[in-house]
Amino acid sequence: MILLPHAVTLAQARSYLAALADQATTIDASSAYEHALIELDRVHGDEVPTIDSDELCEDRAILLSMATAALEDLDRHGVDALSIELIIAMLDDAYTLDSL
Repeated sequence: MILLPHAVTLAQARSYLAALADQATTIDASSAYEHALIELDRVHGDEVPTIDSDELCEDRAILLSMATAALEDLDRHGVDALSIELIIAMLDDAYTLDSL
């Protein structure tokens, strides 16, 4: 069971990742963001809140920063720190692909 503060943080992280995938400049970058999102869902046992990325900004650098901050904040909710770091590394790799 996920408590409300954890669910809010997780929903934010998922929304930012989805927005990055939607706005990616290449299929490879979009796929890499999706893989990070899938890993985040796997870490949470697929018990995840819905995504709402309709009104997020379109600046990918800002979305990357917000996604990273939300992912780092999951540590406060008992998510394994190594899993978080691996997802952030996946996110950074996706952003690198997106910047090429």
